[in-house]
Amino acid sequence: MDTPLIGIYFFYGLAFFSMGLLVAMEGGRSTDLRLRMALRPLAGFGLTHSIHEWLEMFKVMGHFTEAMNAIYPFFALIILAFSFLSLAAFGSYLVLGSESTWRVSLIIPLGLEAIWVYGLFIFRSRYSIEDMHIIADVWTRYSIAIPASLLAAAGLVVQQRAFRHSGLVRFGRDSLWASVAFVWYGIVGQLFTTPSSLPPSNILNADLFFDFFGFPIQLLRAITAMFASLFVIRFLRAFQVESDAKIAELQAAQLHESQQRENLRAQLFRRIVGAQEAERQRIARDLHDETGQSLTAIGMGLRGLENAAGANNRTAVLKQMQAITSDSIQELQRIIADLRPAHLDDLGLSATLRWYASRTHELTGIGIRVDIDGDEPALDDAVKITIFRIIQEALNNVVKHSQATIANVKVHYQKDKTRIHVYDNGMGFNIKEVEGRIGRISLGLAGMEERAALLGGGVTISSRPGYGTEVEAVIPCILAKEEDV
Repeated sequence: MDTPLIGIYFFYGLAFFSMGLLVAMEGGRSTDLRLRMALRPLAGFGLTHSIHEWLEMFKVMGHFTEAMNAIYPFFALIILAFSFLSLAAFGSYLVLGSESTWRVSLIIPLGLEAIWVYGLFIFRSRYSIEDMHIIADVWTRYSIAIPASLLAAAGLVVQQRAFRHSGLVRFGRDSLWASVAFVWYGIVGQLFTTPSSLPPSNILNADLFFDFFGFPIQLLRAITAMFASLFVIRFLRAFQVESDAKIAELQAAQLHESQQRENLRAQLFRRIVGAQEAERQRIARDLHDETGQSLTAIGMGLRGLENAAGANNRTAVLKQMQAITSDSIQELQRIIADLRPAHLDDLGLSATLRWYASRTHELTGIGIRVDIDGDEPALDDAVKITIFRIIQEALNNVVKHSQATIANVKVHYQKDKTRIHVYDNGMGFNIKEVEGRIGRISLGLAGMEERAALLGGGVTISSRPGYGTEVEAVIPCILAKEEDV
């Protein structure tokens, strides 16, 4: 029993088994699809080649029976060839590197396999069966192992450049050292084979190596295998770095998104304040233009009473003042109703919408139909106000700008939301032009969108010249609290 060879074969197999196992476990974490695909055959090489070396160890230990010794050369040859073909596939994937050439990369290991099979077929007719066991092993190393190792080394050089371009310089160095280890493993480790009559193994063989260096070639293979496995395992840590970088990128994206939300919230707040100020200006203008003038007229009428000469004149002035006062009261009621309709609290949203539609019809003559679908839930005040204001603004636009004769209002109460649809048969408008214009119309449309957005809803406006306008809104259903009902 050759005790040193037993230890060499054990650590030789352990090195590649550890590499194959870790590559199989960690290879799928790579974000590079090319590398992820290449690592699969590398895992196959490490696991199958370790089996081959451990079988060699058991053979040296004398654990094989005669029947096992009879079939072992053929079985070991298949495992050896498959392992190196897997290594060739690994190198081919990395060298070609393009997604379009992955299928082409399979031609290289298939070509090596064809050369190997053809050589075995030729040698079978030239050498005896006893010699063929050794010659087949030698030919496998010449025709597959050496090219596969050089391919793997070239692929690792390509991967080193990929690591460097990704900023993972230290893992690129590990890849480069693994490439150097595979060069030694392939050129030196596989060139000095078991002595046979197949040139150049009749001269360059394991015996010559031992005579020259004083230690078996298996030791060199084991050492280079350990170095190759070590550096491959080291650059697998790049996947964790990539994963950490991805997590940091996602966190940065979330932070950026959060900052954007804050900016949007600030912009929305400024627009709401602007809308409130615009509403206050409208109210002040209405009070000044209508109620203010009426009160001024009443004051002038009171002064006129002092100077009225007769009872008839005083009666006429009083009737005029009474009419002005009545008009002022109606105007104040209109302004108050626009600000906060009492019907909304007393009768609910649906009844308020019908009242408002009837009132608008009386004032403008536009035919307005209100359709309510579903039972009105106990909505929160903010939701009711939002729905009412959106419909109010939509009808105001119909009255002021559309030149329509008919408007339809549809409200559909659903379980989790309320759908609003307002349509008129007016002249319509170009939405893009309105969005770019600063004026009452654009402010009104923006106000509807802002009110809906505050509750998590949305507004869609569709229009084109000559085809009327449609306003559709979806408002989430937020129920009032029990103490508010």
